[in-house]
Amino acid sequence: MLYHLFDWLGADVPGSGLFTFISFRAAMAVFVSLLISLWWGKGIINLLRRMQVGETVRDLGLDGQLQKQGTPTMGGLIILSATIIPTLLFAKLNNIYIILLLVSTVWLGTIGFIDDYIKVFKKDKRGLAGKFKIVGQVGVGIIIGATVYFHPEIRTRVEIPQVLADQLDPSELHTITEEDGTVHYMLNRKSPNTTIPFVKDNEFNYSSILGLFGRSARQYTWVVYILIVIFIITAVSNGANITDGVDGLATGTSAIMVLALGILAYVSGNVIFAQYLDIMYIPGSGELAVFIGALLGACIGFLWYNAYPAQVFMGDTGSLALGGIIATLAILVRKELLIPILCGIFLVENLSVVAQVSYFKYTKKKYGEGRRILLMSPLHHHYQKKGIHESKIVSRFWIVGIMLAVLSIVTLKLR
Repeated sequence: MLYHLFDWLGADVPGSGLFTFISFRAAMAVFVSLLISLWWGKGIINLLRRMQVGETVRDLGLDGQLQKQGTPTMGGLIILSATIIPTLLFAKLNNIYIILLLVSTVWLGTIGFIDDYIKVFKKDKRGLAGKFKIVGQVGVGIIIGATVYFHPEIRTRVEIPQVLADQLDPSELHTITEEDGTVHYMLNRKSPNTTIPFVKDNEFNYSSILGLFGRSARQYTWVVYILIVIFIITAVSNGANITDGVDGLATGTSAIMVLALGILAYVSGNVIFAQYLDIMYIPGSGELAVFIGALLGACIGFLWYNAYPAQVFMGDTGSLALGGIIATLAILVRKELLIPILCGIFLVENLSVVAQVSYFKYTKKKYGEGRRILLMSPLHHHYQKKGIHESKIVSRFWIVGIMLAVLSIVTLKLR
């Protein structure tokens, strides 16, 4: 909003030039987001407490668990508001990447809010039926996947030799001239490409999957792409939801992932860095740094109240939205194949539940009694059962998350 305002007012207004820099607007988004989450967050917590919007805790035999009874939940409202407001203020609102992120944030936040509302106000511990959650996640996956695949503004560029450039229509090219007069020819592409980590010449086109069934099958690449996007968004969103089990765990690990994605988005949207690192250049994606700055500030600000001992829980309002946003960001910067590394915490938490349930059912059927791999799932509860304090569990998960984030960034050059 402010970007468009100062752009309309022109260069005559002092300081208006600052709003042309993504780095300045991203920094301001972080600052304003922190202010909103810290100042407004306290008010929301007090409001939730007055409305008796408290967490209902089941006795699972975990140390200190029953002390959390009645702690305000639905604190994800703090994260959502502290993300959306700075984005509306500082981002280019006509940027397709920003529009997609705002849609996914509101969409998934609404699903989580309905789930929390049913649990708290309708006194139904089951919350929103799982099938309705899946329908909602599939819906946003279809929107994201179809838009990325078909929208004319979502393109990638790759450098090509001058000999090849001379044979193409000028409208298909974008030229960059350096200070020494060197000209680089960039080919505009509309293709479902992504990046394979740790591999040289690491671009992968989803159409090659269907190429195994003949050339004519490539016309259905959009179906495969949208199904993959749906799976990624659903898996990561549910992974964040499962991880939100102890104070500060989901918030802190999400902030680490978001920061890493911010770096990846900035270099992918900057033609100079993209050329230097020899990575896919995605025009317009640099604007994602503004949204990411707002989300990062929101997570850090929320952590002020969510760290042990938590004064508020994010609930599904926050966790479903956080996971979906992280997945969407990875898809938009064409780094979705990096998710198993970057979102390794979410992945392991998901797998721990799947493995525990599957093994229990298998052994019950085979031996007549169910057996367990872990003392309790998800994984963080297993460590709690072993007597490790939750603050130490969270700290160690953060350290692992930082290591995975650094490894994800290193993949830019480690091939």
